[in-house]
Amino acid sequence: MPSKVSISRSLLTLGLTATLLSGCGTQSVMREDAVKRTAMPVFMLERTIPGTDFMFTARERVYKKYQPATIYIEGDGLAYQDTVSVSDDPTPLDPIALRLAAQDSGANVIWLARPCQYNSSYKKADTCPSAFWTNKRFSPEVIENYQVALDNIKAEYGIPSFDLVGYDGGAAIATILAAQRHDVTSLRTVAGNLDPKTTAELHNLVYSEESLSPVDFAPGVANLPQRHFLGKLDRTTPPAVYNSFAQSVADGHCLNVTMVDNADHALGWVEQWHVLKDMPVDCSAPPEPVMFDPTPLDGDKYKIKKK
Repeated sequence: MPSKVSISRSLLTLGLTATLLSGCGTQSVMREDAVKRTAMPVFMLERTIPGTDFMFTARERVYKKYQPATIYIEGDGLAYQDTVSVSDDPTPLDPIALRLAAQDSGANVIWLARPCQYNSSYKKADTCPSAFWTNKRFSPEVIENYQVALDNIKAEYGIPSFDLVGYDGGAAIATILAAQRHDVTSLRTVAGNLDPKTTAELHNLVYSEESLSPVDFAPGVANLPQRHFLGKLDRTTPPAVYNSFAQSVADGHCLNVTMVDNADHALGWVEQWHVLKDMPVDCSAPPEPVMFDPTPLDGDKYKIKKK
């Protein structure tokens, strides 16, 4: 029976981000610098947004108040130092979702880190227990904190609606939020972990029941325009993960999916996002229902007419 560590190990050790740390102090500074180098040239300003239990690090560029905003949600980050050791800082080595957001020329673009990323309070176990970046990273508590953060953004800038973009585990967060809120107008995921249970099974891990699964919320986004980007070389969340989610989304008339060449789970997305981000996100007409025909299928009606 796998240990609790193997249950929570889940997906970062499978290649969601790099998993080795050397010189923790230096790495911490470098990770903070990566955000600054990415965000400052495109005028995305730092803000700390309070949730119920966590403080979220955000980078915001809001040029037009009272207009819709696009929210990018970061991936799982560096949850583990190796295949068994929990990291003491989940801040990603490469903030991929932020680098995607930096290419978005929209008037209102906001990037949200995950709980305890880019936040010195992660060292205080009572402030941000490691469970919230491991086996409880999609837990009801985490989702509730994102709800509070989005409400804060709405109040701060008068934002009427959101377009959500989630990378990696951020895709799970975005999908669950989209199913629960009435102010989300579209959903896009990039290398998304849309079915953590299937992902765990593919990698011989045990699914954590302490987290929510987007599959259980799939019917709630059935009528929401959405596009899911899958990397052809992605062995961490391969097409089987998306397919499991898609089978739960009713008739799928709002599902759009794109298989992306030269992209695995982490590489290839930033280089191609300038094209991918402009692909349409829409819904087709729902399929016409097939009317029930009470005519017997064994030919009895035909035989009666011939008499």
